[in-house]
Amino acid sequence: MRQLIAGAAGHLKQFVFNRSTLLSALTVVAMFACWYLVTATGMANKLFLPAPDAVWKAFVKAVVKGYQGNTLQAHVGISLLRILAAFAVAVLVGVPLGILMGVSTNARALLNPVIEFYRPLPPLGLYTLLVMWLGIGEESKFALLFLAGLPGIIIATTQAIWNIDPLYVRAAKGLGANRAHLLFHVYLPAAGPTILAGMRISLGFVYTVLVAAEIVAATAGVGWMIWDAAKFLLSDVVIMGLIVLGLTGVALDLTMRLIGQRLMPWQSAQRE
Repeated sequence: MRQLIAGAAGHLKQFVFNRSTLLSALTVVAMFACWYLVTATGMANKLFLPAPDAVWKAFVKAVVKGYQGNTLQAHVGISLLRILAAFAVAVLVGVPLGILMGVSTNARALLNPVIEFYRPLPPLGLYTLLVMWLGIGEESKFALLFLAGLPGIIIATTQAIWNIDPLYVRAAKGLGANRAHLLFHVYLPAAGPTILAGMRISLGFVYTVLVAAEIVAATAGVGWMIWDAAKFLLSDVVIMGLIVLGLTGVALDLTMRLIGQRLMPWQSAQRE
């Protein structure tokens, strides 16, 4: 009987997965169909909204011949290097600060005003100040991307630590746990899913400011390519660049989700 129930549950799960995949595929197909119909019927000016085949040709040309001296692969690699470097440092700084603010009310009172002040600042406004301080090189770009990703990680980590049941902490201390034990066996396992969610949201913020970071004194990068193409009304290159950014963002988010499932398998077990 148990095997029958388990088999039925497996088939149901497979059906749900296939159905979800089908619905997602239908959404993508519907978007491309609408795009094609709008351009094919002349409802939109092709100068501002080119047809899908024109965007595909721009993609092939950028891959084979390149854009402004660099292939699309080079532009993507440079942008990903900037994003991942800034995001990695934001994680290394944000998670410890979030844990500190979660366990210490004094630390939260000291650091929270600074975070809440600069978090809503517009990226372009902040970037002008960073350029004045750090120049127009990679340092200001890195700083802008780092500051874009930091608040979400800190806030998510702080809230996750704050929401941990104090009984777990007292029980661990009663069993002789020191600070290191509490960190790796209580705080991080309990707060891990929320921290991961905050990291995924922060990575999205980093992506949103990429174009702003690459418009000043840059000669390569997907964000710079989009900005440069827009100046010449090359809408096919602009849309192609946006699609590439979106796909790389989805790939990175999926990678983070897979890493989370690997590091925190109990979350999948709870959903099952």
